[in-house]
Amino acid sequence: MRSAGPRRRGESALVLGALGVVYGDIGTSPLYAMKTVFAVDGGAVGDATRDLLGVASLVCWALTVTVTVKYVVFVLRADNEGEGGVMALAALASRSLGGGHRRAGLAVLLGVLGASLFYGDSVITPAISVLSAVEGLEVVSPRLSAAVLPLAVVVLTALFAAQRWGTNRVGRVFGPVMVLWFGALGTAGLAQVVARPEVLRALSPSYAVLFAVDRPVLTLAVMGAVVLAITGAEALYADMGHFGRRPIRRAWFLLVFPALTLNYLGQAALVARDPGARDDPFFLLFPSWAQLPMVVLATVATVIASQAVLAGAFSMSRQAVQLGFLPRLRIRHTSAQEAGQVYLPAVNRALFVVVLAVMLGFGSAARLATAYGVAVTATFLITTVLLLAVARARWGWSRRRLVLLGGVLGAVELIYSAATLPKVLDGGWLTLLVAATVLTVMTTWRRGHQALAARRVEQEGPLGAVLAEVRAAGVPRVPGTGVYPHLAGATAPLALRATVGRLGVLHERVIVVSARTAAVPHLPGGARITVEPLGRPGDGFAHVAAEFGFQDPPDLTVVLRRALPVVPGDPGDPDTATWFVTRPTLRPTRRSGMSAWRTRLFLALTRAAVGHAEYLDLPSDRTVVMGADIDL
Repeated sequence: MRSAGPRRRGESALVLGALGVVYGDIGTSPLYAMKTVFAVDGGAVGDATRDLLGVASLVCWALTVTVTVKYVVFVLRADNEGEGGVMALAALASRSLGGGHRRAGLAVLLGVLGASLFYGDSVITPAISVLSAVEGLEVVSPRLSAAVLPLAVVVLTALFAAQRWGTNRVGRVFGPVMVLWFGALGTAGLAQVVARPEVLRALSPSYAVLFAVDRPVLTLAVMGAVVLAITGAEALYADMGHFGRRPIRRAWFLLVFPALTLNYLGQAALVARDPGARDDPFFLLFPSWAQLPMVVLATVATVIASQAVLAGAFSMSRQAVQLGFLPRLRIRHTSAQEAGQVYLPAVNRALFVVVLAVMLGFGSAARLATAYGVAVTATFLITTVLLLAVARARWGWSRRRLVLLGGVLGAVELIYSAATLPKVLDGGWLTLLVAATVLTVMTTWRRGHQALAARRVEQEGPLGAVLAEVRAAGVPRVPGTGVYPHLAGATAPLALRATVGRLGVLHERVIVVSARTAAVPHLPGGARITVEPLGRPGDGFAHVAAEFGFQDPPDLTVVLRRALPVVPGDPGDPDTATWFVTRPTLRPTRRSGMSAWRTRLFLALTRAAVGHAEYLDLPSDRTVVMGADIDL
């Protein structure tokens, strides 16, 4: 009984942290979603009660079907050992379908495509969120319009500079702010709903259906704006590894969902009472004395909205590195308690440059809204396909249940996609360009790395041949342990060949350590380790195979410490072992199987990758780097 209090406090802290990170994106959508709805086709949505109830119903049921039913109820259930995001879902689907199955390979490909689209969304969300908040100054005083863009740039710069502090600290700071934010959303919306209670009829889906039947062409255009109300749903799932499923669900049902629903209904009620408020219904919900404080609060909230996307981008990038779709990147763990909380400086810098360029290029939230949603809707569809694969292969769902859920979600999301297609020409091409660029980088790295591995196997030769050479030549042995990280145990590490060929000496104990990534985020103890003696009993060679989850840091020093007591002979001191790694110099040839431009891109990515020793966090004072030329 005494442990219940601390456990509750711990879960409450996670709920607060989830509010500060996970729900920032979807929580700031009221700033621009309804405003964009009323601006569709030059203000084609009329002031008549039927129109207002129709669009309000569309927004409320988008939140219900896509966010509540799909993501909060079903997608969060499809966690991969506690981790979320489209790549984690793809890995789960691949494992559930069977690793060698063609459909499993398709699931991985869909995951890579979904991750690429997520990055496309990530360059729009911070820009539109910050701009829409700062533009509230124009409501307070039109004379302040010239200050909007410079101030937005300052806020954006501060946001990206703060990322190095880590999600945990950012969430603790932002959580109370988001409680205040959602409280303000709900209170302002409730005041308008009380004044015009007939707006509550929009909670019935019949008004959305009647609006669609009465004005089908306009409804399709409006759905392109309704998507803006749910754009944070994918970030909600991507950030699950930071806080867990239960706190995210509790935060949604207890605070976020009611506050958003009340605010959207309140905006519709305000426009029904004052048609002139349609130009900026969010800030006009508040009395004039509260508008400037709300601009300040909204600015802070939009910084938090961007945090949700950035945290998801960091988590997804780490997964892509571990799964072999991105080059080695510097990864900093920002929490001693949560392994999923990471910061990637290179990703942060790249996103900052692109987001800043987008903000300066578009210049206003209204123009950005015309480009927003294209990548998001495509990601929705991919997530639905992967979810159905998991439901069938892992949860054992019947075809009837699959058709029912897939039919409802698929129909809604195909409408979203059709509604956002016209946005491609109005700037939506930008998110697709970013997604295509990321997809090209991922697939190029994957193919290039596979080609490099094949060339290395040819050049390395069998490990047994090196063992025989060492015995035949009587290579002198010196005290201590030499450790050679390697892709596999069947071939000889190039660094080992170089040690024998150039230095003509070896340590008494030689350990070849190979690591591979499993399709699960975490493994018990951080890694699954097997030890296999190599050669004859007196040769002093052993192979250690370590398997990591794709969210586990590949710490080979820990692997060595766990493996040495099992290695035959004197275990030695792991803190005095010398590490030997290979730094390959690649020479392009026609054998790579890639086009010339892809080969050049792969070489550039290889040069930009973090060194093997740094990525594996090997002790710099006991690591020897051996050069090797490899024909790609």
